Amino acid sequence: MSTLHYPAGTLRSGTDPVVLTPADAGWTYTGLRVLRLHAGASRIVRTGDFEAFVLPLAGSCTVRVDGLRFELDGRASVFARVTDFAYVPRDAEIELSSAAGAEIALPMARCTRRLEPKYGPAEQVPVEVRGAGSATRQVTGFGVPGVWEHADKLNACELITPDGNWSSYPPHKHDAANDCEVVNEEIYYFRIAGRDGITTGPEGFGMHRTYTADGSLDENAAVRDGDVFLVPHGYHGPCIAAPGYPMYYLNVLAGPAPERSMAFCDDPAHAWVRSSWTDTPLDPRCPVTTHRGRVR
Repeated sequence: MSTLHYPAGTLRSGTDPVVLTPADAGWTYTGLRVLRLHAGASRIVRTGDFEAFVLPLAGSCTVRVDGLRFELDGRASVFARVTDFAYVPRDAEIELSSAAGAEIALPMARCTRRLEPKYGPAEQVPVEVRGAGSATRQVTGFGVPGVWEHADKLNACELITPDGNWSSYPPHKHDAANDCEVVNEEIYYFRIAGRDGITTGPEGFGMHRTYTADGSLDENAAVRDGDVFLVPHGYHGPCIAAPGYPMYYLNVLAGPAPERSMAFCDDPAHAWVRSSWTDTPLDPRCPVTTHRGRVR
């Protein structure tokens, strides 16, 4: 069994689908929790030495922290729209509640600086279309450097890959400190839509690859809704959405660099593919979503 691939349910804690700490992953900085909020109930989360984003995956929620209150307008599913989010600092007690119930992701990173809590409105989240042809995908950069600077170590973004397309391609890595890349530990958290293209569930699947040039790491995994894949080092990509089943993943990255960065290096064997996209049309299915909802 792979020590990097965690099928849905294997990181469950009580009713929460995912609880992954750096200690669980065998590294230092990056973690992820996915919480279920019951309708009308509230949860207390203590961040300890981690900063985090509060990111609704399904439903809306209220965040109370440091005497502040943020109302996060969420979504029916990760395939339905771009959502509001919030940043919460280390050494904080957060109260989360939802009138109708919600599923909430908490991408997190161990950090040293304590910043103020901050609200991120969906209408200010950039949606970018990357790649071309069958490698066209949507990148929702809600928590990335250059867009969201209010974090110490934490980087996070969302990707939607239309069914039948490839993303995280060409394969790339960020496990060295040089002019090309910075060191980051990375989590992929997958959601897979069913036949309607919106509702997540166990019917569909996709593929994910992580490997090293010397062959010491060579993982090819079928991923399903709710799976987690860890990338401690090496090239990662592609992620492939099976025909009929759009793929979403939440990327969470953090590392030792003094400045937040998501810089990477392509696998030299496949880097040429980028130049081939110049004359290749974009897949018209992208973008899939904006803060207003689904585009098509």
